[in-house]
Amino acid sequence: MSLRVGITGGIGSGKSTVSKIFSLLGIPVYYADSAAKRIMNEDPELKQEIIRHFGPGAYENGRLVRPYLAQQVFGNPAKLELLNSLVHPATLRDAENWMKKQRSPYILKEAALIFESGSAAQLDYVVGVYAPIPIRIARVMERDNISREEVKQRMSRQIEESLKMKLCDAVIINDDQQAVIPQVLALHKKLLQIA
Repeated sequence: MSLRVGITGGIGSGKSTVSKIFSLLGIPVYYADSAAKRIMNEDPELKQEIIRHFGPGAYENGRLVRPYLAQQVFGNPAKLELLNSLVHPATLRDAENWMKKQRSPYILKEAALIFESGSAAQLDYVVGVYAPIPIRIARVMERDNISREEVKQRMSRQIEESLKMKLCDAVIINDDQQAVIPQVLALHKKLLQIA
């Protein structure tokens, strides 16, 4: 069984970039966000639950209508929490099945909400990717073409970054000052030793 490593960080921290470097080193990576999007279209039970709670407008021709769902949960913490409570267990099951099939010394699960969703319990080791808030805001504004306020609203849904980093077993600093690749290579070496 592979060592199960989580990789997390706040929005705009660069966790996807760091995960891509690990995948270039031959390490299998499970991207929880894209998996959740896929599962919301493929898992029949989950689809039924989403329709039950958010209405038939959530799907059109069997495909999720993202703008409809986003409108339902935007600015409504209770509905967002409800949606997460439906999607997270399905994603955890999918990740578990994926992990069992991997044959690598260690594998990565990239997810923003590792501690918030309870998926840390599935993992042996958690790596945090840290970047200062001003850098994260600028990255997300550019990447998603959204306002500073929208970025701050998304950030408010995640646990405070310094607290998240304290919960991690290792932290990669992605502050545009320190080179990321040497940090990843050092961690890769360490993880291979642990595995």
